Amino acid sequence: MSNKIKIGISIGDINGIGLEVILKALSHNSILDYCTPIVYGHTKVASYHRKALGLTDFAFNVINDPSTANTKKANLINCWEEDVKIDLGVSNETGGKYALLSLQKATDALIKGEIDALVTAPINKHNIQSETFKFPGHTEYLQEQSNSPDVLMFMISEDIRVGVVTGHIPVKDISQNITKEKIVKKLLMMNESLKKDFWIEKPKIAVLGLNPHAGDNGLLGNEEQEVIMPAIQEAFDKGVICFGPYPADGFFGNGSHKQFDAVLAMYHDQGLIPFKTIAFGTGVNFSAGLKIVRTSPDHGTGYDIAGKNLADPSSFIEAIFAATHIVRNRREQEALLSNQLRTGGKVIETASDMKDDAN
Repeated sequence: MSNKIKIGISIGDINGIGLEVILKALSHNSILDYCTPIVYGHTKVASYHRKALGLTDFAFNVINDPSTANTKKANLINCWEEDVKIDLGVSNETGGKYALLSLQKATDALIKGEIDALVTAPINKHNIQSETFKFPGHTEYLQEQSNSPDVLMFMISEDIRVGVVTGHIPVKDISQNITKEKIVKKLLMMNESLKKDFWIEKPKIAVLGLNPHAGDNGLLGNEEQEVIMPAIQEAFDKGVICFGPYPADGFFGNGSHKQFDAVLAMYHDQGLIPFKTIAFGTGVNFSAGLKIVRTSPDHGTGYDIAGKNLADPSSFIEAIFAATHIVRNRREQEALLSNQLRTGGKVIETASDMKDDAN
C-alpha cells in the first residue's frame, strides 16, 4: 500500500464549483481503489460546501503531512488557519487568495515528491493575480515552478486528444507567435508524451492550419507555406509521424480526427472548441512535457451554478483517473528500462509488449 499513488488536489476558487466537484468525485469509493487523494484546503471551507450539498455521510481524514495519508480515505491538509467568508457564485479577492494558497501548498508538495501528481480545480484567472501569481493560468505557473523549458496544453479524452501551439494569449498576438521552431518543439513534446504517458508505439499526429482553408495555397495567408509546412517536414525528419496542415473548419466535423492519435492546433480556441464539443464532461486538461504530472477538469469556476448542487463531477473524476494512469505508465516504463540496463536484457520494442509485460 505504500506504493499507492498519491494524488494532490488543489481546491480552486472557494466561491466556485471546485469543492463541489471534488466532494462529489471523492464520494465515489472506487477512487480509493486507484489512488490516495490528498486535498489542499481547509476543513471549515470543505465543511461549508459539504453541508450545502447535503453530503452527510462524507468526511475527510485531516492530516498534516502527505506521508501520514490514510490510503483508505480521502485526506485533507489545512493550508491556512483563519476563518474565511464564502460568497458562492461571486468572483472576489478572497476567492483568488485562497485558491492561490491551496495551489502553492499542493505544488510545493508535488515538486518535493511528497505527492505523485496534482489535479487542479478551476481558478479565476483574474482574481488570482497577485505579486506572487502573474500567470495566464495553471499551466504557465506550473511550468515555472517545475523549472521546465516548455509545456504543452494537451486536452485528452478517450475519443480525442488535442494540443495547442499557443495557449493563453490574445487572438491579435497569435500569428506572430506561430513559428517553425515552436511548432516543431510542440510536435516533439506531443510525440514523446503519447509514447511515454499513453504507451502509443508509433503516434500519428495531425497538424491544423492557421488560416481559413489552411491558407488556400497562399490566397488567404502564407503561414501554412512559410511556417507550418516546413515545421511538419522538420518534425517528420526527426521521427515524428505528422501530417498536414489540414483546414480546421471541416477537420473535426467530417471525423478526420479519428484517424489520428492526436491533433496539434495552432491556437487555444481552434483546438478547445471542437474538443469540448466532442468530449465536454469527460475531457481532461493535461500539462504534457513537464517532469511532474498535472491534470484538471475541462470546465471553469461555474459561478452561475455554484452552491446549487448542479455541477457534474465527471470531468474531475476523469482528471483523477488520468493523472493516476499517467503516473503508473511512467513508473512502469522507468521500471522496465531500469531492468533492461541492470540485466542487459533485450529492449522491449513496442508499447503493446510493455503493456503485456506489465500485466
